[in-house]
Amino acid sequence: MSRYDIAIVGTGPGGLEAAITAKLRNKDIILFGNKELSHKITKALDIRNYLGLPDTTGEGLAKAYNAHLDAMEIKINETRINAVYAMGDYFVLQSADEMFESKSVIISTGVVAGKSFPGEDENLGRGVSYCATCDAALYKGKEAIVIGYSKREEEEANFLAEKAEKVTYIALYKDVSKLAENVEVVVGVVPKEIIRDGDKMRLVTNKEEYLADGIFILRDAVSADKLVPGLLMRDGHIVVERDMSTNIKGVFACGDVTGKPYQYMKAAGEGNVAALSAVSYLTVNK
Repeated sequence: MSRYDIAIVGTGPGGLEAAITAKLRNKDIILFGNKELSHKITKALDIRNYLGLPDTTGEGLAKAYNAHLDAMEIKINETRINAVYAMGDYFVLQSADEMFESKSVIISTGVVAGKSFPGEDENLGRGVSYCATCDAALYKGKEAIVIGYSKREEEEANFLAEKAEKVTYIALYKDVSKLAENVEVVVGVVPKEIIRDGDKMRLVTNKEEYLADGIFILRDAVSADKLVPGLLMRDGHIVVERDMSTNIKGVFACGDVTGKPYQYMKAAGEGNVAALSAVSYLTVNK
């Protein structure tokens, strides 16, 4: 398995700038995120405080970002990273069906909307999981609940259904595709709470309750403290030093995930600093 110099998670302004700066410093990088970039960018109607672009739109800014990435031959890997584990002198980034290794990591995932469900955090790893394909083998002949926030989660639900006896798929979006025969699709309900019920897990919604052996919560993004175990957080943001370093050696952060103000220019500047700091870290820790 090849080991990258810097793995960057997130394709907002911070992550993109970090990727560009690291590439200019001749580092072997991998950039994870959405090829459509951050929705916060693309949906912005009017941006007037971005240096050099006195009157632009989110769409215009995204177009400029993509042009810059293309010119630098930087590709976006749309694999969703579920966890980042420190392994001593390198890190393992886990996705649903693949592992990646990197000597350093830059987190630029933005602020994850919405809080955890009551009962979610305390049952994480004890019946609650964020990766259906990772744990599918544990549910052979069992029943599972999947909470899906977008169509991209349907593939994981179908994969889980190959092992599980039954999957209840709670879709929090419209236009659900036809899924496997043993997948019961439920729409129009809102999850409220997760309760351990003996050796089962109970999902309480605004309409009904559902019982299964485990619950998978497949959000578009995992909050930073769950993405990187042991990461120091404060008020929902990653705590960083001025060089964008975190409490975990070799892990840096930038953008909205580090706190207010939530500004494109601030995020890009932090991305530049994070990349330069990661480069310095790699130089010292060859």
